Amino acid sequence: MTELTHPLATVPQDELVARAEADPHRPRFHFVSPAGWLNDPNGVSQWNGTYHLFYQYNPEGAFHHRILWGHATSTDLVNWADQPVALEPSEGPDTDGCWSGVLVDDGGTPTLVYSGRHGERELPCVAVGSPDLLTWTKAPENPVIPAPPAGVDVTAYRDHCVWREGSVWRQLVGSGIRGRGGTAFLYESADLRRWDYIGPLFIGDAASGDPTATDWQGTMWECVDLFSTGEGTLGAGPFDDPTPGGGTDVLVFSAWHDGDTRHPLYWTGRYAGDSFKPRELHRLDYGGRYFYAPQSFADESGRRVMFGWLQEGRTEAAMVESGWSGVMSLPRVATLDAAGELAFAPVPELESLRRDHVRIGPRTVGTGEVLAGVSGNQLDLELNLELEPGTVFRLGLLGGGDAGAHEETVVEIGHLTGEGALPASYILLDRSRSSLDRMVDAGPRSGALTLAGGKLKLRVLVDRSALEIFANGRPLTARAYPTLGGERVRVSADGNVRLHQLDAWRMDAIFDTPRNLFPGRSAAL
Repeated sequence: MTELTHPLATVPQDELVARAEADPHRPRFHFVSPAGWLNDPNGVSQWNGTYHLFYQYNPEGAFHHRILWGHATSTDLVNWADQPVALEPSEGPDTDGCWSGVLVDDGGTPTLVYSGRHGERELPCVAVGSPDLLTWTKAPENPVIPAPPAGVDVTAYRDHCVWREGSVWRQLVGSGIRGRGGTAFLYESADLRRWDYIGPLFIGDAASGDPTATDWQGTMWECVDLFSTGEGTLGAGPFDDPTPGGGTDVLVFSAWHDGDTRHPLYWTGRYAGDSFKPRELHRLDYGGRYFYAPQSFADESGRRVMFGWLQEGRTEAAMVESGWSGVMSLPRVATLDAAGELAFAPVPELESLRRDHVRIGPRTVGTGEVLAGVSGNQLDLELNLELEPGTVFRLGLLGGGDAGAHEETVVEIGHLTGEGALPASYILLDRSRSSLDRMVDAGPRSGALTLAGGKLKLRVLVDRSALEIFANGRPLTARAYPTLGGERVRVSADGNVRLHQLDAWRMDAIFDTPRNLFPGRSAAL
């Protein structure tokens, strides 16, 4: 067993898994690491029919420290098998951590491009994999880019987006230019080893907007992700044509400032040549930092599948004591809607976990009603609703206790006049009574909706402390930490709200056997 060297490593490694599994807040049908710390999804892909999920991992404890690459595989995006750790720090440019990156297919050779950390320096590195992607060899040329662009005062420099464009490779490295804003630096290479600097793809404006706003662009862009929603090839269309083939280009980034992870955003626009021409800036997820560092890929069926990191909303001490931190989102499919924005839905494969179906409706929603036969903290709910103008619908989750000690997390949908702080049609997650633990984050999350004719399709997935909500394609991801073991579900409305149909299922767990901190090894380091 590795000697515990970090000040926060107060839990011996051989106890971490047991502590994590015993925590009632640990999700059961989302992917989580065996124990310890999990953050960004990396190298998400489908290779020869198998889905691969790599992730930032610290098996030493539930804190960000000397990061490895964890690895899991799946045939259905639902049930995951732990695989041996893919990358570990070694002497050289990644001695202090193997940070976020991507997987690419280099003529049949699986290749990882990632950020190696040495002291305060984060530089691009490469590793080549075996045909089954289970063993990896680091390139002797590492780091393959020796420094950030000369003469540029960067706020930070890390994370990668790499793709094949014609006969060359192209790469974006997330960064920021001090005094201006976040950016993605563009490079080009023939072999993934020697890279020529092209320039900034596009530079954000950190001076515009309110730094506390949910759409502030930040001073650095983490985990940039560039892709096309159309049927054509990225960068193949003319620069001034935003939608050749009915698609558009999307530049996703996570806004960062001075060590603070803010929120994911995306630009729609057009990529061509060496530039990105932006059209509109959008929020990617209304949960803000609770869906952070997203990464996407096109699977073999052509779907754009995205994962994100669900950060914790509890104290560092609570995470360390529980033995785990961080949840991977459920995989979601991104499409372009009629308004030219991204719409999301969980992959349909998740329906295989559904059990004990209950159907309610049609009926009018009253002022407050506990749903008979619908309860639990591992749920999948689908609601088809119609709200008249001037009405509000509420769905209460994880409810427990009584008037003296009451907990409930509330999803609120409003279809109002637009007067006041919220838009005319909105979604609001009210966590003010979600937990009796006053140390957890219980702030609201909200965003605008389009309710044409007052119609709403609402999908809510509850997995212990993890919440993923989809309202007419707009996602809101968050965390809640009830203390009373609440499983009550109720609905209420102000005004005339018609519930056409509610379908509810309990969801099975995806791990039913003890897990190893270091899969494939007989014992922990």
